[in-house]
Amino acid sequence: MTGGIVCAGNWIVDIVHVIDRWPEKSQLVTIAKEVEGIGGGAANVLLALDAFGVDVPLFAMGLVGNDPHGATCRAALARSRVDLRWLVSTPKAMTAHTHVMTLPGDSRTFFYHPGCNDLLGETDLPVEAAAQAGARLFYLGYLNLLGALDALQDGQTAAARVLARARAAGMVTCVDLVSKAGPEFAAVVAASLPQIDYLFLNEVEAALATGIPISGPADQAGINAAARALLDGGVHQAVIIHTPALGLWAARYGVVTRAPDPVVVIVNPLGAGDAFCAGVIWGIHEGWTPDRALALGHRAAAECLKGETATGSIPDLNVLLAGL
Repeated sequence: MTGGIVCAGNWIVDIVHVIDRWPEKSQLVTIAKEVEGIGGGAANVLLALDAFGVDVPLFAMGLVGNDPHGATCRAALARSRVDLRWLVSTPKAMTAHTHVMTLPGDSRTFFYHPGCNDLLGETDLPVEAAAQAGARLFYLGYLNLLGALDALQDGQTAAARVLARARAAGMVTCVDLVSKAGPEFAAVVAASLPQIDYLFLNEVEAALATGIPISGPADQAGINAAARALLDGGVHQAVIIHTPALGLWAARYGVVTRAPDPVVVIVNPLGAGDAFCAGVIWGIHEGWTPDRALALGHRAAAECLKGETATGSIPDLNVLLAGL
C-alpha cells in the first residue's frame, strides 16, 4: 500500500428522527423512526473511504468523550479498517451529538451539541506523526464548527496553523466547510485559504465565505465568481463546489463542471455532501482527472441518499466505478 489519508475534525453522533411533518411552536409531532449513526466531516469522509474499500491506510484524528456517544463512535470505527491511534477520548466534555429531524424526501433540521469538538486544539492534531506514518493527504472538516480551532486572533486561527504544519510535513490539505452562518464565517475561512490545497463547499457556503450572491444550486455564474474569489484568496490547487445541480472544479487553469447522475431514491440527504467529498478526495489521492473525480463524488453522494445514516448505504469502488 502506498499513501494514506488522515481525516480530522468533527466527530459527532447523529440521532436521526424521521417525522412526517414539522410542528408549529408548542405542538407535538410523532417520531416514526429513530436511527443512530456517527457523523461529522471527519467521520463521514473516513467511513465513506472505508466503505469504498480503498487500499491505503486511513487514520482518524480528533476528540470524543468518555461517554456512551464516544463508545458509539468507537464501535462504528471498530468495524472498519481505520487506524484509531490519534482519536483521543477526553473526560473534559461530552462527545458531540446532533438530533437530526428528517422529513423523508424533503429536508432535515439539526440540533447540535458541540461537546469536545469545541475543545479540539493544535496539540491534538499530530500531523507530522501522520506524515511519518505514510499519510499523504490531510482532510479537516468542518471549518466554522470547530470551536478552538476556529477562534480568530489577529486575523489568524489555529486551524490555519495546523494546515500549514500539514503542508510543511509534505501532505496535501483538503478542507470542508459547514453551512453555519455567523458574523465571523468569512474571516475564519479567509485565514485558512493560503494553507488549503483543495477546498470543498456547497453554494450556500460559497456565498457566506465570499459575500458573492448565489441565487441557487444552478447559478453557475455566481458559483464561478465565488470559486474565483476563493482561489484569489489563496487556495493552491482547486475550489470544488457541490450542489444538487452540479459539481464544479475550479483551478487557475480553468473550470470543469459535471452534472450529477439522476437521483432515483432519496431516503435521507444526511451526509451526501461528505460522500461527494470522499469520492473526490480519492480521485485527488490517486491523481485522477477532475472530471473522473467529480463523477465518483456524484456516484457516492447518490448512493448515500439511499440510506438512513450518513454512510450506511455506500458501496465499494467496483460498484461506484461501473460504467465510468
